Amino acid sequence: MQYQVDDRGFYGEYGGAYIPEMLYANVENLSKKYLEIMKDPGFKQEFDQLLKDYVGRPSPLYRAKRLSQHYGCKIYLKREDLNHTGAHKINNTIGQILMAQRLGKKRIIAETGAGQHGVATATVCALMGIDCIVYMGKVDIARQAPNVARMRMLGAEVRPALSGSQTLKDATNEAIRDWINNPHDTHYIIGSVVGPHPYPDMVARFQSIISEEMRWQLEEHEGRACPDYILACVGGGSNAAGAFYHYLDEESVRLVAIEASGKGIDSGASAATSVLGSMGIIHGSKTMLMQTEDGQIIEPYSISAGLDYPGIGPQHAHLITSGRVQVLDATDGEALTAAMLLTGLEGIIPALESAHAIAALEKINFTEEDIVILNLSGRGDKDLATYINYMDGIDEDFRN
Repeated sequence: MQYQVDDRGFYGEYGGAYIPEMLYANVENLSKKYLEIMKDPGFKQEFDQLLKDYVGRPSPLYRAKRLSQHYGCKIYLKREDLNHTGAHKINNTIGQILMAQRLGKKRIIAETGAGQHGVATATVCALMGIDCIVYMGKVDIARQAPNVARMRMLGAEVRPALSGSQTLKDATNEAIRDWINNPHDTHYIIGSVVGPHPYPDMVARFQSIISEEMRWQLEEHEGRACPDYILACVGGGSNAAGAFYHYLDEESVRLVAIEASGKGIDSGASAATSVLGSMGIIHGSKTMLMQTEDGQIIEPYSISAGLDYPGIGPQHAHLITSGRVQVLDATDGEALTAAMLLTGLEGIIPALESAHAIAALEKINFTEEDIVILNLSGRGDKDLATYINYMDGIDEDFRN
């Protein structure tokens, strides 16, 4: 089966570019040039050099011995949390800022939920001396204050999104409005594998460095390039897209995406798109999204700002509906418990997003021979206030 994008910008039934007329020239220009630019030796050399010397790649593939003993299998953590800025997001923003320069853009906009993409965008704009505006939901600004401070220190303007649930979806809406009003000089650095073609494919390609490294690193550890399982959390899905990329055609590798089910799948406060969603159009692409019968978007909910999104990337929609990717979910409480478990066993504090993937380890029956790679997409500094509340018993409703 074809798992990558076709020449029309679709993954099976999902994808495409459903955009306002004002953005057509911008998106069409990007679509025509992005592969040519990415294949240019000069671009590739600069991209690879920055990943090595600035981001700190390759990120380690770490054998988590105590966690492995706990679950009775071999668990490796792909340590994206050790990247500069603390998450996988920097892989994509390095690529896109280099892309924007070659397209002649002078101004950068971005959306962010957990703040990691906003920090990564502000970082590369500071590096390259380009103006940066980051849109962020008012709710997320409050719960991700450390990342907001980082963005401002890096010189970015953080603009609050005040509509809807005031979270990631609404920040994306505001960024798109800005782009419509400033189509000629502005490049929109989308942070996930969402949006109109070519963004889902372009972002996945930039993030594919994750699975590219995993193959040779696992070969060094185990004498084989393919694990039995790869686990990654999915909101929009860029870290999962990167972790899965070089294994899509390896049918022996079980790919597992973990969504945020919030307070429970049937609670009315969830972000489990693959279970609760149906085909529709959001932010420029046809994909799976949570919506009412008349097409109104249902507000998602997750304790994790980065998974608090009503849709998933079109490639993930295709991979899930085709059966290539298995989907599990984790509630707020399960993610918090998993974060404490990893911290206690391995001395690694994960981002709340990554904690959802860790929680899924409880839901799979592993054998002692199974080799599992879990993409630890971010570190937990930004979530310390939530963890403190949990440890102090303030958030008792997460303890069930």
